[in-house]
Amino acid sequence: MVRTLTTLYGLGFFRLRGISSDKVPQSGSVIIAPNHFSFMDHFFVGATIRRKVQFMAKSQLFEPPLQWIYTHGGVFPIRRGARDEKAFVTAHTVLERGAAMVMYCEGGRSRTGNLADRVKPGIGRMALESGAPVVPVAIHGSSKVRNWKRLQFPKVTVQYGDPLRYERTENPTRHQQQAVAEDIFAEIRALYSGLQQLGREGVVARLRAERRAERGKRAAPA
Repeated sequence: MVRTLTTLYGLGFFRLRGISSDKVPQSGSVIIAPNHFSFMDHFFVGATIRRKVQFMAKSQLFEPPLQWIYTHGGVFPIRRGARDEKAFVTAHTVLERGAAMVMYCEGGRSRTGNLADRVKPGIGRMALESGAPVVPVAIHGSSKVRNWKRLQFPKVTVQYGDPLRYERTENPTRHQQQAVAEDIFAEIRALYSGLQQLGREGVVARLRAERRAERGKRAAPA
């Protein structure tokens, strides 16, 4: 029910569109790594892929009546500003079940309308400890979702990148965690930059041209 309601809300008010969602593996554990502007980002991701996803969100959100929505919508809490080992244990359990999980490189929401300058090492830790593939994701337009109060509804686009894979590491150092987090975020930046410069129609046109070129290469005689 939560998925249906949020999908209808996203499609109806924000003209939500997903691009290259087929890049998310259809089975097995996977970490989906989007940028983060809005509390709706969780649901924009969930609405644009076919897999059921679970999310890590700040514990302050778990208050009635939203607590029911988050709990039944696959969200589990993490304490911001603290080393919340319980949340990481839960995240590992989610991935060990072969599920899909959303985790943000930036940690919290960017309030400036721009991508954050720095990223947190947490997603690097999860990628290394779990060995699960990481799909970078750019969400464009969600920074203006709150404009609905002024009856302004931005177009929201969610673009998925190629999965990134890292060798499983049992006890990664802080430096290793940070390096992987920055590597993932660099891919997110590239996707987001494309959406900013070309718009979603331009990105779709470019991807179609790339696919045609690739098919042409495969069809060419050796």
